[in-house]
Amino acid sequence: MLIVILAAGAYAAWMWYGITYPYQGFPKEGVFVDVPHGASRRYVAFLLKQNGVVRSKLAFEIYARRHPKRTLEAGEYFFDYPMTGRDVFWKIANGQIFEQPFTVREGETMFDIARELQAGKLMPAGDFLFAASDPSLIRDFAPDALTLEGFLFPATYELPRHPAASELTAQMVHKFKEEWKRIASSDPVGQAPSNGQAGSKGQATLNVASPSARLRIVTLASLVERETPKPEERPMVASVFENRLRKGMRLQCDPTVIYAMERSGQYRGTLTGKDLSFESAYNTYEHRGLPPGPIGNPGEASLRAALHPEDTSFLYFVANTQGGHFFSSTLEEHNRNVLKYRRLLAGLPADPPPTPAVPPSAKKEHAKPAAHQQQPQHKGQTQ
Repeated sequence: MLIVILAAGAYAAWMWYGITYPYQGFPKEGVFVDVPHGASRRYVAFLLKQNGVVRSKLAFEIYARRHPKRTLEAGEYFFDYPMTGRDVFWKIANGQIFEQPFTVREGETMFDIARELQAGKLMPAGDFLFAASDPSLIRDFAPDALTLEGFLFPATYELPRHPAASELTAQMVHKFKEEWKRIASSDPVGQAPSNGQAGSKGQATLNVASPSARLRIVTLASLVERETPKPEERPMVASVFENRLRKGMRLQCDPTVIYAMERSGQYRGTLTGKDLSFESAYNTYEHRGLPPGPIGNPGEASLRAALHPEDTSFLYFVANTQGGHFFSSTLEEHNRNVLKYRRLLAGLPADPPPTPAVPPSAKKEHAKPAAHQQQPQHKGQTQ
């Protein structure tokens, strides 16, 4: 009888030791354990013991059976330090699966995202591009969308070690729809500027519930995103594009050409004058109106700018070497701003020094003036 009592006590002590004392039977670099969907407690205990995560398979299984209302969640778990069997159980019961952050930055294209996923060894670029080229996930929002470009919302996503491309694009589109609902619902009248009939501030209006209007807004926002890194400038850039659309002027947006060339695999990192005639429906130097779809994935500030452009008469803008732009309403003013930009690039003040006044006595000595010569004018943006 004493032997039985001692044996039972030893067994209980071993079970208690097996579940309450930290254990590490795996290499110091850590180990991944993949818990399949529908796995039994016994099979999970077997996997953990096999991978050196728990000291006793039986002790873990008994402890798990003492908590019948808790499910061992499926997923891949990473263990890199000694843990008690009890802590291992609660880690799996709480679904603390292995995740790694992946950030989509504002303005990135689906091609950018694909390259970064491959560089991070998360998935082949081709897998992501294949999934992102299928617009079915956004059909309910924008039926005419050609791909998921524009709807892969910029944010930080927590990814498993081997994410599925279709699951990742679904996560990004879901995030976009959540953010769109929040942003659009903040509009008190549910309307946004368009290039049709004028609205209350001189801008035209459209119903953001319309699928065609949604695609238009996201497309416009993607152009705005690519044109300026400054959130405070984006409503003005959106205003320039809206004003040009209203007047039937070409948008002449360089990023649309870059995107057109990237879609065909011909962009090499720089844009030349010859490239501006690249044949593509996305090329806004060659075609009037907006491109057929977004040219990147805009963030909140650009979406808001597209929904609510600044009320201006601006038709042109050019860089100012400070990360921002000079804006103008006439081609003459734009050409002056181009000269300012060139002077700044040369290290000179934006505006030339004023011409000294000529004394009246000197004017009398001047010869008959020569015929006026037309000065060459920078082309700028034309209709």
